[in-house]
Formats: sequence, structure tokens, C-alpha cells
Amino acid sequence: MDAPIPTLETLFEQLGLDSTPDAIDDFIVAHPLPDDVKLVDAPFWSAQQASFLKEELRDDAEWAIAVDELNQRLHQAN
Repeated sequence: MDAPIPTLETLFEQLGLDSTPDAIDDFIVAHPLPDDVKLVDAPFWSAQQASFLKEELRDDAEWAIAVDELNQRLHQAN
């Protein structure tokens, strides 16, 4: 049986953040990123969160799609 594809909600759970749709929307509104700041370099991540995000993107791992979605939404929020 295949593992479920990670979603934005499960990514937030993995990062230890509130994963309700309203909480995700609130997080994105509260943390817009300028175009010149990479997702993994955002100042609001803990070292562990930033490392996880960087690793998933670098390895194009199963979480990469959800991480890309978060990246896009944070950059569109400004």
C-alpha cells in the first residue's frame, strides 16, 4: 500500500505547527516573504524546521510538493 502524499496540512503537522486550514491561512498572512528571501532562509523557522525544509527540497523527497506549495503561498502573500 502506498503512503499518502503529504499535503500542506501534514507538512504543518510535521513542522510542529497548527495544521487547521484557518491556522495555515493565518500563518501565511502573518509571514509573507519578499521575493529575495528563500523559504529555507526565512527568519521564523527554527533550525530544525529550516533543515527539514531544505533537505526535502534538495532531495526532491516526498514532502517537496507540499514544501513548494508553502513556498509559493508565502511569496504571494506580500
